[in-house]
Amino acid sequence: MTRTPDADLRAATAATRQGRLDEAEPLARDALARFDARGDRDGALRATNLLGAIAFERGAVPEAAARFAHALGLARALGDALMEARASNNLASLQVLGGDPEGALPLYRAALLAYRRLGDRRGAAEALHNIALAHRRLGRWADADEAATEAVRSAEVAGEPALVALALTGRAETDVERGEAGLARSRADRALALARAAGDEIGAGEALRVRALARLAEGAAEAAAADAAAARSVAGTHGSALLDAEAAAVLARAFRALGRRGEAEAVRAEARTRLSSLGAVGLLREFEAAWAAG
Repeated sequence: MTRTPDADLRAATAATRQGRLDEAEPLARDALARFDARGDRDGALRATNLLGAIAFERGAVPEAAARFAHALGLARALGDALMEARASNNLASLQVLGGDPEGALPLYRAALLAYRRLGDRRGAAEALHNIALAHRRLGRWADADEAATEAVRSAEVAGEPALVALALTGRAETDVERGEAGLARSRADRALALARAAGDEIGAGEALRVRALARLAEGAAEAAAADAAAARSVAGTHGSALLDAEAAAVLARAFRALGRRGEAEAVRAEARTRLSSLGAVGLLREFEAAWAAG
């Protein structure tokens, strides 16, 4: 019996949340084609937004931007406040990637208000996590910590372990930036366990990357290199270009701390190339600053 496009889209959404992008993408594309064929604009909207999220994770930034913009237009035409919030949230993430976290904040805040008004706890937790990330990029540690703490609380209320793991990972990264490496490592450990238990491999890879940052800050360069390499392995398996680029940046720093200069320079070049290809202006700038600081 052939599955409906709605069933395929639900399966694609679940696979995306668990980092199984190779499984999710064809399901979402097929669902979109069938929604379009039957003139189902609501289904097409949801499939388009999901394909944008998959493209973003894979590092196909122009496709992601086009998908999100199209989804936002459809959502407004249909008067779908929830999908408008999701598309706005996703477009804001592209702005952060492009080095404009200040410009992304109003979009994130608007999405947060919409999620709260609609009672969408998952959406609220994701928006808060993103607000914390934007503040962290701007060096506003207190604001970042406040938003990250609230993101964890919202995720716990939503009752989704993978979502709690995402929020904890963000909070741990803020801890690293604030000079609290031990606390960051502890939170990253918990996030890693939760992500693995939930079957969220990309989430686990993000937790490994942040734990590597914490270990590097603690002076445990060997352990940091192992975690960063493990994060890159996850990224390669699941096609996450952004995770691979960020993990490569940590691995390069860990190799340099270990005195492995040749490997450090080679991985540094990889990290720079990957971040540049993603248009990750802010991340590239942060990486170069951290490298210059030694």
